[in-house]
Amino acid sequence: MTERTLLSALGAGTLLLSALVAGVPAADAAGSHGLHGQRVCRAQLSKGEASCSAVKLVDSTGVAPKSAAPPSTGLTPAGLRDAYKLAGASAAGRTVAIVDAYGYPNLERDLAVYRSQFGLPACTTANGCLRIRNQTGGTSSPRTNTGWDQEQALDVDAVSAACPDCTILVVQARSASFADLGTAVSWAATQKPAAISNSYGGSDASDSTYGHYYDHSGIAVTASTGDDGYQGGSYPASSSHVTAVGGTSLVKASGTSRGWAETVWNGTGSGCSTLNAALPDAAKVGTGCAKRAMADVAAAADPAKGGLAVYYPTTTKSSTWGQFGGTSEAAPIIASVYALSGRTDNDANAYPYQSPGSLFDVTSGSNGTCPTPQWCTARAGWDGPTGLGTPNGIGAF
Repeated sequence: MTERTLLSALGAGTLLLSALVAGVPAADAAGSHGLHGQRVCRAQLSKGEASCSAVKLVDSTGVAPKSAAPPSTGLTPAGLRDAYKLAGASAAGRTVAIVDAYGYPNLERDLAVYRSQFGLPACTTANGCLRIRNQTGGTSSPRTNTGWDQEQALDVDAVSAACPDCTILVVQARSASFADLGTAVSWAATQKPAAISNSYGGSDASDSTYGHYYDHSGIAVTASTGDDGYQGGSYPASSSHVTAVGGTSLVKASGTSRGWAETVWNGTGSGCSTLNAALPDAAKVGTGCAKRAMADVAAAADPAKGGLAVYYPTTTKSSTWGQFGGTSEAAPIIASVYALSGRTDNDANAYPYQSPGSLFDVTSGSNGTCPTPQWCTARAGWDGPTGLGTPNGIGAF
């Protein structure tokens, strides 16, 4: 298949259905186009290790189309802010911290291309908008990893899209272990950001071991629920100290008052932790879980329906445009909405439960089969895949 054909396939947005990660059934109305989601980080993990939750749109051979321009089907900053009614909201320079593993040598260069393409203000280390640190706050970068570099590209582009006037702090752990990532979160918290975004997860783990890394009063801490459908707990989303962020399929819907429609992305993670305590406010909404239930809220995550246009590295030297989703897209979006809200008066992660009516309730779609239907199937009110819903402005945050 030629590059021109691949780009044409990306442009055929009306023909695409939800495209999912490896191991989850994928649908493609165009058939021959074969576009589907592919993980950018390895999925086989050791205990106490995390994988990033970014999913890249690729063709039937597993190759991502290369393009000198954003894919026409990709979600843009203007589209994202319109979908979640964020236009006009300002963070007044508040900081979103992004925690990922490994170094990304060309982060600043690639971010500049993204922001210039969409007319966003420059965000550089020179003007103070961008800071890049290692897990203890130093300036020496960890070794690089292409998959995690692509994760970081998605994260900084998602924050830029949702919150163009946020400052961005990227903290790079030296490995993908819970201990190193947690150390990075703890250092990020010392910088007093409005929110800390974590687009990664591993198997369910105990807050008694790792919870201190994520427990920071007055700071919203978001975590992706994963891309494996209904599964049970995924840490740190299963921590009682974070906002667990699920994923949706997001499409334009002319003729509706909102102008957009959302359903469950059937790759999004959900489930009940067997280790960590339920959120105090969760009893109000009836999760059906004896312990910590996820998700709490959600945002766009389907790589084909609502996947973000991203400028990302293919090697340590080269970068290109592509389309990315996964709950890695959703977590930084929600972190940005917290920053836009400006609230820091108490436990930030409890805010959505105080104003669930201020969210767009996602009421259709499923991410698998489960013993209690609301854990894997959308309904009015709280459900596992999308929690309480998606942002409708900043009121719930």
